[in-house]
Amino acid sequence: MLQHNLHHRCQHRPRINTMPSISRPPFHQSSHPSPNGFSLVELMVGLTIGLLATMVIMQAFSAFEARKRATTGTDDAQTNGNIALYTIGNDLQQAGFPLFPIGIAGVPDSAIECATLSINGAASTIDNLAPVLITDESSNGGDSITIRYGNSASGGVPSKIFKPGAGANEIILDSNFGCVTGDTTLVVNGATCNMSAASAVTGTTSITLADSTGAITNAFLSCLGTWNSITYTANGDLIRTTATGATPTVAGVVNIQAQYGVSDTQTSNAVTQWVNATGIWAAPMTVATRNRIKAIRIAVVTRNAKREATKITDPCSSNTAASPTGLCAWDATSAKPPIASPAPSIDLSAFDTDWQHYRYRVFETIIPLRSVLWSQGTL
Repeated sequence: MLQHNLHHRCQHRPRINTMPSISRPPFHQSSHPSPNGFSLVELMVGLTIGLLATMVIMQAFSAFEARKRATTGTDDAQTNGNIALYTIGNDLQQAGFPLFPIGIAGVPDSAIECATLSINGAASTIDNLAPVLITDESSNGGDSITIRYGNSASGGVPSKIFKPGAGANEIILDSNFGCVTGDTTLVVNGATCNMSAASAVTGTTSITLADSTGAITNAFLSCLGTWNSITYTANGDLIRTTATGATPTVAGVVNIQAQYGVSDTQTSNAVTQWVNATGIWAAPMTVATRNRIKAIRIAVVTRNAKREATKITDPCSSNTAASPTGLCAWDATSAKPPIASPAPSIDLSAFDTDWQHYRYRVFETIIPLRSVLWSQGTL
């Protein structure tokens, strides 16, 4: 009985939970939920700050970009001016080659002494034999420069004409050395010159001309190679004009100014005065006047393409005193010639009425006419 009761109690003993209990706080729903995102006021403040920062950044960028454009544009003008000056100077150094029989015994006359000229039998002006001609270009306030020279590999050595040949327009020379078919030819007989072309070169003494006017016995014939006549002008670009047409060569060139450096006499090589291409120095010139030209002084004006809102270039004070009206190049006394010389007047108003709103660079140099100086003994 006792055993039965113990067994019964064991069966009904309550089980003890050995796992710890976890207490959970009661859930309370708030009547004021926490906000998610920004309020309208905060958004407006943020946008205002962002706009102000953007304005400051854009103003700084605009100022930097304006300075950069002014700097790079001026650098371009600097580079273009140097290239333009070199291009013109390179042709000027060859001016007149090979018109002069330098050091050739028995050749009494040079082409630069010719008072009359014919080209293929038609009368022409002796200016077509001038090594350099400057022309005032009143349309843009600048000058144009025309340069003439040949490229004969033999230096245009003159040869005496011995007799007429058997064929039409054929002549027999002492020697046709240095002549090739297609060369420009020049026959000099005293003060008369005749220009033509070599249509055939045969053997060592024969040459056939396109026109044999003036090719008489004892006259002298020279083969000049390809005869070049090159004109430089400026209209916003440097324009190089040849027989094949006009070609823009350098951008940003707005003006060219040029003067002759002249001597007192033909036989002197000392430049005593710088003169503009006006009066007796305007084409057509007499032979004696033209042969006094010994050098060329040029100024090339380039400009920055960026137009400024305000006037940033002031004109010089005078074109009769030390500084010219318009832009400044050399003044009236910079070369210190014995005879007073004018300063160039670089007036850009004819090219652009807003010229003072741009930045400019002026490049200048003096180019001696080497062929003319070396031929002093033939004048």
